[in-house]
Amino acid sequence: MKRLLDLSLGLILGIVFLIPILFVGLLVRLTSRGSALYWSERVGRGNSIFRMPKFRTMKTNTPAVATHLLHNAEQFLTPIGGFLRKTSLDELPQLFSIIKGDMSFVGPRPALFNQDDLISLRTQKGVHVLTPGLTGWAQINGRDELPITIKVKYDEYYLNNQSFLLDLKILLLTLVKVLRSEGVQH
Repeated sequence: MKRLLDLSLGLILGIVFLIPILFVGLLVRLTSRGSALYWSERVGRGNSIFRMPKFRTMKTNTPAVATHLLHNAEQFLTPIGGFLRKTSLDELPQLFSIIKGDMSFVGPRPALFNQDDLISLRTQKGVHVLTPGLTGWAQINGRDELPITIKVKYDEYYLNNQSFLLDLKILLLTLVKVLRSEGVQH
C-alpha cells in the first residue's frame, strides 16, 4: 500500500512540479559551472547503494562528505546553493528516486555511502530494513542539527511505530518545517 501511495503521489507531484524543477535546474546551470544535478551515492534499503539526485548546491570541487564535516562549508556553496537548501528546493529531483522505488516519501533519510557510523548504528537497530525517505521522524525532530545517536533513536521509533497516520503527521510537520526553514545547515 505504501509503495502504491509513493508511486501515485510521486507521479502527480512530478507533473505538478515539472516547471519549477526545470526552472531551478536552469538557474543552477546559469549560476555555476557543472551539471544542474548532483548524483549522490546513498545507502538504501538493506544497505544497498543507490544514486540519489539533488540539485547541485555546492561547487563541483567539494569533497563528498556530510555538510557538517566540511570546514567553512559556506565557501563551497554555489551562488544560489544556500537558498536552495534553505527552501529544500534542492530535494525536488528526489521525486525520481521515489517513483523508481529507491526512496519513499517517509522513512529515514538515506545516509551517504561513507557515513559508516550512521550506517552501522542503523544496521544494529534494524533500521536498515526500511526504505529511506524524502523526510522522516528524525527530520522533523531536528534535521541536520541532530547527533547520529539521537537521529537513529528517531529512526528506530519510526521503524517500530510505522503507520499511515504517522506518515501523514510527518509529511504535514515537514511542510511546516520547510516553510519555516527550521533545522537546515547551509
